Amino acid sequence: MDAVEALTRLGGVARAKEIVDLSSRGKLRRAVRDGDIVALGSGRYAFGVDDADALALDGVISHVSAALRWGWEVKWPPDRPWVTVSRDRNIAPVRREAVHLVYADLGDDVIDGVTSPLRTVIDCARRLPFDEALAVADSALRDGRVTMSELARAASGVRGRAAAQCRRVAAEATAKAANPFESVLRAIALEFPFDLAPQAPVVVDGQTYFPDLVDAGRGFVLEADSWRFHASQQGHARDCRRYNALVLAGWVVLRFTWDQVMHSPDYVREVLAALTSRTAETRSG
Repeated sequence: MDAVEALTRLGGVARAKEIVDLSSRGKLRRAVRDGDIVALGSGRYAFGVDDADALALDGVISHVSAALRWGWEVKWPPDRPWVTVSRDRNIAPVRREAVHLVYADLGDDVIDGVTSPLRTVIDCARRLPFDEALAVADSALRDGRVTMSELARAASGVRGRAAAQCRRVAAEATAKAANPFESVLRAIALEFPFDLAPQAPVVVDGQTYFPDLVDAGRGFVLEADSWRFHASQQGHARDCRRYNALVLAGWVVLRFTWDQVMHSPDYVREVLAALTSRTAETRSG
């Protein structure tokens, strides 16, 4: 695959090796040369966020575009830049078409033309679907620029129609999710009556494993079979050993591909609904 598709699968931000493992060094260089991907420093790359649209509208980079600017992984890179302008701005319709435009108060939670990390998470929780907002929040916690206590306080202060989702995102967000793929799978699984813990330890024959999502009470795990870890033969073999060990120990293991989670969530729901029915029957029996 080309470097742009590889970076999309990796959440819009990744290290060079991760992109090269799915693509090639030459394709990465070509994407950087063409301006499709930009270097963030320290060997990390991301989709570029153009300041020009925000500056032209006298606004700031915000929402998913701000998340990428902070170096966070997201479910989907935006098709257009997200820009927030003050409420009193009057933007002609033709100029709005080039961006995702949001009218809001702009205070001291803007840093160098970008919404602050905490505001970025809350803004995304206000506007995005739950799974996309959760992916941003998980990335922010993983990065360390936002803490769980800060996020909880900020979400508790939100009023209006978005308040419930902001609080839900804050309650469910975790730094343990390795990437947006896992975040989105967890968002889907939260629709079901499970007690899932991300990256919870499971000990089998003295070996400790950390499956993506674990319901210890019901004895099952959900795995996001990531392209990132299956790019090498060694990584694939390690994953297969873990899968076999868990199954032999009596765990039910459900594995989902990136395409299934991202493009066919209804299939994931069908499988989880079947698991719910099976679990209920087992308990009643």
